[in-house]
Amino acid sequence: MRVAATLALLLVLATPGHAFCRLALTLAMDVSSSIDGEEHALQKLGLDAALSDPRVVEAFFQVPGGSVALHVFEWSGRYQQDVILDWTLVETPADLARVRAVLRGARRTYAEFPTALGHAIAFATSELKRGPRCDRQTIDISGDGVNNDGFPPIQARRSQDLANTTINALVIGSQPELMNYFRTGVIHGPGAFVEQADTFHDFGHAMRRKLIRELGVPRLGMR
Repeated sequence: MRVAATLALLLVLATPGHAFCRLALTLAMDVSSSIDGEEHALQKLGLDAALSDPRVVEAFFQVPGGSVALHVFEWSGRYQQDVILDWTLVETPADLARVRAVLRGARRTYAEFPTALGHAIAFATSELKRGPRCDRQTIDISGDGVNNDGFPPIQARRSQDLANTTINALVIGSQPELMNYFRTGVIHGPGAFVEQADTFHDFGHAMRRKLIRELGVPRLGMR
C-alpha cells in the first residue's frame, strides 16, 4: 500500500505546471501507554479542530502558488510507528478537507508500548527523505513524557539528514521539567520552538497555535 501511495505522489509531483512545495510537514502523534483512550480521542478531536480553524486554513494557503506537503504518523515504542496519512499535497481547501476525513477515520494503532522519542524522530527523518522536495522540512512531534525506550532524541538529532530540518514539539502536561526536557533534548534547527497544552483538553488550541507558526512565511530564505 505504501509503494502505491508513493508512486501516486511521484506522479502528482511530475505533473507539468505543478505548484512548488514550500513546506514538508510531518506530524508525529504520541500513542504510548501513558495515553488512555479518552486522551487519545481528545488528541484526535483537537487535531481535527486545529485543521479546520479558519486561521490555520488561511496559513496553509497564504503563499500563492505554494503548496504544503502534509504527513501524519502515530508513534510509541521503538518499533511502533505507523503512518495514518501518507504524504499529501495540500493546495486547496478541498485537499485539506480530504486530509481531515482520512484522519477522522483512522483508528489508534497501538496502546501498550513505551515512549521511544528518539526512534520517532528517526522514523520522521526517513519519511521526510522519501517525501516530496520542499523549500523547508519540519517535524512536529507531540508527547506527554520523556524517552524511556531505545536511543534518546538527542542522539537522533545528530543525524546529518537533519541538517536542514526543524523539529518543533507540543508538550502535553504542565510540568516545567517536561517542558525543559523537550526544549533541551528534542527541538532542533532554525526557529525551533515548544508549544504547550496543559491538559489533553487544551491539545486542539495548542496544535492550532503551533500550526500557525509552522505554516508561517519565514523572514529569510523564503522562495
